[in-house]
Amino acid sequence: MTLAARSVGAIVHDGIYFDVKNWSDELMADRNLLETADTLFALLETRKIPYLLVGGIAILSYIEGRNTQDIDFIFSRKDLDRLPELILNDENRDFARGDFQSLQIDCLLTGNKLFKRVLEKYRTRRTFGNIEIECATVEGLILLKLYALPSLYRQGQMGRASLYEGDITQLLLGHEVNLKPLLKELSKHLLTSDLEETQDIMADIQARVARMKRRSQHSQTRNDDT
Repeated sequence: MTLAARSVGAIVHDGIYFDVKNWSDELMADRNLLETADTLFALLETRKIPYLLVGGIAILSYIEGRNTQDIDFIFSRKDLDRLPELILNDENRDFARGDFQSLQIDCLLTGNKLFKRVLEKYRTRRTFGNIEIECATVEGLILLKLYALPSLYRQGQMGRASLYEGDITQLLLGHEVNLKPLLKELSKHLLTSDLEETQDIMADIQARVARMKRRSQHSQTRNDDT
């Protein structure tokens, strides 16, 4: 089964199930995740609530080898009020987190101009299971990851920063992306110092991608010669 053929609920279920930290958690026994996720997306469609799927699940529709245990969206704050079933337990200007039954939902809010830009411009429809979902494009996902990285490094969140850089690397290995427009977009939303750091990070990632591609081509050439 391809990743695109898996439902959102199945992806979250597997992320929880295969995380050893959850083996004594009540969520291990929850067999309703698939149905709950379908209910959530049905509500979004029925109520015509604008949304965009981002984060780990969106990335999994483009690459392999990524587990996630929550669902990430971009919403406007007013549209969150149209989904009272999502019980918020944390919120600030840019982010909100809550629970939709047994699902953890993380929300990027369009009060942030970059998040709004991604919602409006960097969107497509991707198939998960038997439904189509409004999902960020590869370019949109890279934008969000690059935007977050300077803050993650300032906060000393090295594990998460490494994960984000790995996501970008895999996206670039699997997809042709013109990075210049993305860096130009980021220049409108980052401080000069953060933009410079982001450009350095991106240069490192591009060098890593080029090195990996060279090694892959070299290995293929050696195999062809034997």
